[in-house]
Amino acid sequence: MLKSAFVFVFSSVFIALPAFADPAGDFGTLLDDHWEWQMRENPVRASRMGDRRYNDQWTDMSLDAIEQRQEEQRDFLRRLRIIDSAQLSDADQLNYDLFRRSLQNSIDGHQFKSFLMPMSQRGGIQSLESTAETLRLSNVRDYEDWLARMAQIETRIEQTMALMEEGRESGYMPPRILMERIPDQISSQLVEDPEMSPFFKAFAEMPDTIVEADRDRLRQLAKELIDESVVPAYREFSDYFNETYLPASRDTIGASSLPNGEAFYEYRTRLYTTTRMTPDEIHRLGLNEVKRIRDEMQLVIDELEFAGSFDDFLNFLRTDPQFYYDTPEELFEGYLAISKRIDPELVKVFGKLPRMPYGLRPIPDNIAPDTTTAYYSGPAADGSRPGYYYVNLYRPEVRPKYEMEVLSIHEAVPGHHLQIALQMELEEMPNFRKYSGFTAFTEGWGLYSESLGYEMGFYKDPYSRFGALTYDMWRAVRLVVDTGMHYKGWTRQQAIDFFTDNAAKTEADIINEIDRYISWPGQALAYKIGQLKMLELRRKAEQALGDDFDIKAFHDELLGGGALPMEILETRMNRWLTEQLRQKAAAAREATAS
Repeated sequence: MLKSAFVFVFSSVFIALPAFADPAGDFGTLLDDHWEWQMRENPVRASRMGDRRYNDQWTDMSLDAIEQRQEEQRDFLRRLRIIDSAQLSDADQLNYDLFRRSLQNSIDGHQFKSFLMPMSQRGGIQSLESTAETLRLSNVRDYEDWLARMAQIETRIEQTMALMEEGRESGYMPPRILMERIPDQISSQLVEDPEMSPFFKAFAEMPDTIVEADRDRLRQLAKELIDESVVPAYREFSDYFNETYLPASRDTIGASSLPNGEAFYEYRTRLYTTTRMTPDEIHRLGLNEVKRIRDEMQLVIDELEFAGSFDDFLNFLRTDPQFYYDTPEELFEGYLAISKRIDPELVKVFGKLPRMPYGLRPIPDNIAPDTTTAYYSGPAADGSRPGYYYVNLYRPEVRPKYEMEVLSIHEAVPGHHLQIALQMELEEMPNFRKYSGFTAFTEGWGLYSESLGYEMGFYKDPYSRFGALTYDMWRAVRLVVDTGMHYKGWTRQQAIDFFTDNAAKTEADIINEIDRYISWPGQALAYKIGQLKMLELRRKAEQALGDDFDIKAFHDELLGGGALPMEILETRMNRWLTEQLRQKAAAAREATAS
């Protein structure tokens, strides 16, 4: 029998809570409410997940809407704190802690106003058409929903310009060196012929299940929208960007030069690494890792009996035609062949494999010159779309063959696709954990998985082994240059030079990578921090279990809890190791007794 009730106010709505509520039920309701809120407030994410209720909408990016969402996040945190986590199951206590951390991270980050810098050279309003690549376009309704979104592009551009203008007036401006890349990206939208618009690509090839009359109608509507609304909106945006925004962009590159910049970077460091390491500690770790990996690289150079210095060898790799394909088509076929070779080898190191497949796609032409070598896009939650491994085919003469194995292992399997698809199949896990994660885990796993190439039978020739070391070095270099530029006053050229001196990546890749780190402070730190923790946990288990160490069981346990912060992952794996040792001791006692 309820004796009383407490009343709390959330966003001007009175909610009566019983004095003796059911903590597990309340927590489950809260998670469901927050998930529904996320889908409603981020319609594109909902569509990508396979939730089609909001397929005709974009996220409201007005300043009022951003502030309203922030207050609603605080409301969710207040509701969470009312729940007594001690009365939850062990599994839900972990979910509670992770949900609280997620909410708090979002709330803490709002003060740094990154939303006032809403675009970068890697994407934004200038490449909005690329959204269609991640959506299911299979019937008339899907295309009509996409047309409805296209009809709102003018509003999306107006909202983006309002954010940019607020940033310009309050000192939140991106570096000019990055903004100088964007006019060419915008210009791809300024077409005279609607059929040449990037937005028309989704209509150029339509499923045969759509009858010809509907295809013709949808294409005509698309051309009219492009001609009468989309292109004029982009012309206005182009004028604003070139005449007002670009000239006002800042000359500095580091996050520390933004308002409250040092605190911002310290926050991003904690956010992405899920540790309390300081930028200075991470910088020193990076320098140590660079030295260690460079010594391993030298062993490969010595094995090849190369007559020249380390720098000479890097130059040889960057310039010798034997290491490059001649055409984008050959490069794509090379990636496809490697992916097909990797798939059957997974059973050597995993007991459980995901059901969801992945595919290979080229990075869209309009962003390929300004983005990275590859990236991964996850599958839809409802199984309607596989995961995709996107590869950069722009200028194949700067995409070395000796990197292709390690890159594919990282981005597809056993890297991102395997980890993310398995996580999505964890039935008992709440949605906020199934479909999101912690960068230190996801990218740490991607980098850790590169080392599994040896056990799976790859990196057989010295150049491919050097490619694998190059990728490990690349992530070590990130620790140095990211902290260097954003916290220690390094120039962009210093960062480029440090990268060039230590890794065999080509100049085009290096420049794009450095510019990526400038535009995304702290994210690049996650890879090495996560990888080193996973390697540490594996070494510990190998040493403790000896011949009883089972690599498949280790990986299944590591991935079986989804993406976790590093300290929680360590607790999970220590618990697993304790159980493995208990079973080993019990087996030994039984053998002795018999």
